[in-house]
Amino acid sequence: MKNNLGEFEEIVLLLVAAQHDEAYGLSITEAIENELNRSVTMSSVHTSLYRLEEKGFVRSRVGGATTMRGGRRKRLFTITASGKTALKKSMAVRQKLWNMIPATVME
Repeated sequence: MKNNLGEFEEIVLLLVAAQHDEAYGLSITEAIENELNRSVTMSSVHTSLYRLEEKGFVRSRVGGATTMRGGRRKRLFTITASGKTALKKSMAVRQKLWNMIPATVME
């Protein structure tokens, strides 16, 4: 189904939400590497961002050019209402599965 979130897409979407209006490819890549101790390529993050945009879970806009970036502009991403709904559904499914595990199993 087109609107399902893959595991990596979910991580990227969570970080778009966490970074609010400041999320872009490099900031998300660095957050995954720093917060999750997981090595990723910038191209995999960009692919996921564009896929999330096609699904309507994020929208993007081009930010202002900076001298620090050699005059290049950042593409900034923001979560949409559909993206928030997708994350809430994903969280509910995971919580339901966690709740199915008997307490003794995790001891």
